[in-house]
Amino acid sequence: MNRESIGGSIWARRGLAAMGIFGLVFLTVPLVIVIPMSFSSARALTFPPPSLSLRWYETFFGDPRWMEAMWTSVLVAAISSVAALLLGGLAAYGLRRGTFKGRDWAEGNFMAPLIVPTIIVAIALYLALAKVGLLGSLLGLVVAHTLLNVPLVMMVLGVAIREFDQRIEQVAWSLGASWGYTMRKIVLPNLAPSVFAAWIFAFIGSFDEVIVTSFIAGKFETVPKKMFNELILEVNPTITAVATLLIAFTVLALAAVAIVLRRAGKLKDTVV
Repeated sequence: MNRESIGGSIWARRGLAAMGIFGLVFLTVPLVIVIPMSFSSARALTFPPPSLSLRWYETFFGDPRWMEAMWTSVLVAAISSVAALLLGGLAAYGLRRGTFKGRDWAEGNFMAPLIVPTIIVAIALYLALAKVGLLGSLLGLVVAHTLLNVPLVMMVLGVAIREFDQRIEQVAWSLGASWGYTMRKIVLPNLAPSVFAAWIFAFIGSFDEVIVTSFIAGKFETVPKKMFNELILEVNPTITAVATLLIAFTVLALAAVAIVLRRAGKLKDTVV
């Protein structure tokens, strides 16, 4: 390799690094502004804050409306993430292990909620849930969030199932193990880190959803929906405290996923 090609390669790597750093800064600057503002003592949104205070966190935890929205978000996210994990896990296993005709079409259909604009999905769910009498109900909200998060679960578990050696399952079947026993004792223990990651992604996806929720939730308010409504009515500094708590929760959840997957990778390397 001559000097010109080496120099070009170095500048290309530096250019990619610079673009990556620029993208990271672009995404994190709003966080740098929101987090200090949540500790501001000012009555209005002010940056930099004149002094530090926990008044907006006290307002958030002391307001029963925010607490009700938080409870609704946690309940819907917990139920819909588990349902998405079950449905998406079964779908991912069937698509990865199956050899039937139309498999690619079926997989594309499952991924449609990720491809189609969210506003279109919201309108479709609005019409469908109104047709079956679930519009504005908690069950309808859970069903909608489950539908939105099934593709996320399929993406995570699909990769894990494809990398899992199918011969291990075949050996278990040859020794007389049933499909259910094989799944419980062999497949799921080996895929546990990916299952955990898929559940976390589904939970976060449900907890952060606002567009579909605004269309179909009716009287029920989740935290993102209430934040959106508060911004429409007035700029309430309490929103900065809520946003900071959501940021902290998301960072901790993703850190937990990273730790679990890293430990699983080290354990796999040790066994190999």
